[in-house]
Amino acid sequence: MSTKKLRKDALAIFHAGVKAADPVIAVKQHFRLEDGILSVENRTYDLANYKGVYVVGAGKASAAMAQPIEEILGDRIRASAVNVKYGHDVPLKIIRVNEAGHPVPDEAGLKGTKQIIQLLRQTGDKDLVICLISGGGSALLPCPVDELTLENKQLVTKCLLEVCATIHEINAVRKHISKVKGGQLARLVYPSTLISLILSDVIGDKLDSIASGPNVPDTSTFSDCLHILNKYNIRQKIPAAVLEHLERGARGEIKETPKADDPVFKKTQNVIIGSNILAVKAAREKAQELKYHSLILSSFIEGETKEVAKVHAAIAKEILSTGSPVPRPACVISGGETTVTIRGKGLGGRNQEFVLAAAIEIDGLEDVVILSGGTDGTDGPTDAAGALADGETVRRAIAQGLDAEFHLRENDSYRFFKPLGDLLITGPTYTNVMDLRLVIVG
Repeated sequence: MSTKKLRKDALAIFHAGVKAADPVIAVKQHFRLEDGILSVENRTYDLANYKGVYVVGAGKASAAMAQPIEEILGDRIRASAVNVKYGHDVPLKIIRVNEAGHPVPDEAGLKGTKQIIQLLRQTGDKDLVICLISGGGSALLPCPVDELTLENKQLVTKCLLEVCATIHEINAVRKHISKVKGGQLARLVYPSTLISLILSDVIGDKLDSIASGPNVPDTSTFSDCLHILNKYNIRQKIPAAVLEHLERGARGEIKETPKADDPVFKKTQNVIIGSNILAVKAAREKAQELKYHSLILSSFIEGETKEVAKVHAAIAKEILSTGSPVPRPACVISGGETTVTIRGKGLGGRNQEFVLAAAIEIDGLEDVVILSGGTDGTDGPTDAAGALADGETVRRAIAQGLDAEFHLRENDSYRFFKPLGDLLITGPTYTNVMDLRLVIVG
């Protein structure tokens, strides 16, 4: 099998995984209307019992999720407001979409969130609210508590990203400086009935972590937030007003986010309509269709990107050497989301850095291709979803005057792969279920 074919197959397998997480298909599989009866998972709702239907949401995929909702509910929708990342809008006739900043929230996001809050204040106990949540929802649903500013929130988010805090840790802090996160959107919806459709971009599909869990009980506390600041030694770096707010909360002077026993959740249904494992399984099916012996390594992969890359490269070497854990031709698939410790001043993202680190490890090996890409089509602050490499990548780079080790040290994977033509560029995919990684051995 030629390297060219292996690379072509890798792209086909990746795209099959992304397609499986299509939010339009996912919504239609979980949200059906027949004779006025709405079926959502194992529950039914007679729309004749509701005065109005409202649609709100936030996330990179929320506009795409809104398409089938609009198609199914039509003019039953009384009002709507959905926040999406710039460039992720889709044509809609009824549902209003507001484009805003991600991963750092901006004024457009704040304006859109205030519109959502204002809309929810119109609802009552005889109304039905449909909430569409996907990855990116945390940044796209910004509304700081009254004593804080959007700039305060931006600085906190930036500090946490710089120290590579986990998504769970970032969200815990976001919840406790927000009016809507950590179950507080459900508090605003109550006593209306709430159906929340969720496309997961979080390892383990923890509901309270996806988009900072706006409609689910919050398991984190103000005290947890202070522990996170201490862990990364950033108490002195965040705005004083934020620190004071968190400390007041830890002392019990500010009301906690709603917990599991809060009555606001009695009329709430949260449904995960798609997740990383869907993409991983679809990738495996495509690999099998292409006649590869396939293995799902895990959809829970996390940790430092460079170290995870070394493990994946080691698996490729083991397959070449012993035929384990799967015989050749082989395709090993993993999902999840790694992190990058930024030490340089380059340009890239976790998927591109993964492939660069792996390229160094597989240098000189024949019949090996490694690919990593974000299912949302974006990787860090770049226009690439990720990259792919083979055993000749490092040597081709040297011929162009590129030093793989230098670019890895500088976190400059984008500028390494771009002249090689090895960036994975998809454009917005309108979904977001974390990352997909492939190790292919011919």
